[in-house]
Amino acid sequence: MVPVTTNEQWEQLIKHIDPHGKWVRAWELKGGVSAQVTALEMVGTDGQKRKIVVRRHGEADLAQNPHAARDEFQLLQVLHALGLPVPTPLHIEESSMFFPTPCIAMEYVEGRTELSPADLTNYLNQFTAALAQIHRVDYARQGITFLPDQSAIYRQTLCRQPSESKVERLIWDTLTSNWPLPQQNEPVLLHGDFWPGNILWHDQQLVAVIDWEDAAVGDPLSDVANSRLELFWAFGHDAMNHFTQQYRALMPAVDFTLLPYWDLCAALRPVLSMAQWGLDARTEESMRAKLTKFIELAYNQLDKTIGGSI
Repeated sequence: MVPVTTNEQWEQLIKHIDPHGKWVRAWELKGGVSAQVTALEMVGTDGQKRKIVVRRHGEADLAQNPHAARDEFQLLQVLHALGLPVPTPLHIEESSMFFPTPCIAMEYVEGRTELSPADLTNYLNQFTAALAQIHRVDYARQGITFLPDQSAIYRQTLCRQPSESKVERLIWDTLTSNWPLPQQNEPVLLHGDFWPGNILWHDQQLVAVIDWEDAAVGDPLSDVANSRLELFWAFGHDAMNHFTQQYRALMPAVDFTLLPYWDLCAALRPVLSMAQWGLDARTEESMRAKLTKFIELAYNQLDKTIGGSI
């Protein structure tokens, strides 16, 4: 758990952002899992009210990467300078006398997540274009050399022995017998968790991609597969296919041969952890049924295209 922060601590943080700024109020933003997210309202030097967002990484993130806040802040600086739709980074506190855990502050984006879009096709097209824009970033040229390798992250996951779950064992056997996957695509900047819950919308326009703590470098199909599963859960099979087709059109150089394996990588995470997501019984049952179908589709594609082996 992230320690409770006092009003005095928020006031001190505001002073670091704007020496003459005044703290007004703070409230927690729902939806964060690996980090605690707080919105602050302040009055700036110019007398205008302003809202900022503070992200404090949890123990799990910091145990894996003690510099998670710094890395996310530096990444946001680069992406914002390039004009990508990300929150404006304002300040970072890696360690100080008044904050026990690292945090980053960024401009509040007026928008919300959208899980019932009025125009699903328009929604999917913007969603896909944003992912393609991220994957086109020349991360090496931009000095984004501090991010982890996505393949190595999956390798660590596959090093652990699977449980008694038949589904987990099946996926684990398939992936470990073929890992590492051949590098058929140039590595790209990955968001790491590109799904509808990490996209903010305003007036049916995509205004921000948020929550970059899982950013990495690796095969673009890693992000594509994760998005496919999330869109399948949220909007169904046709939406997943529309996204996939749009991405292929926008990124024609990407080789999709190994997509079924990356789909299985995406499926392995919820197979391992869905029980800890705090879902109600009906929602979990529905998501597990769709997950099973997603896994079946991946294996069917393996059988059709490459015979289930590389």
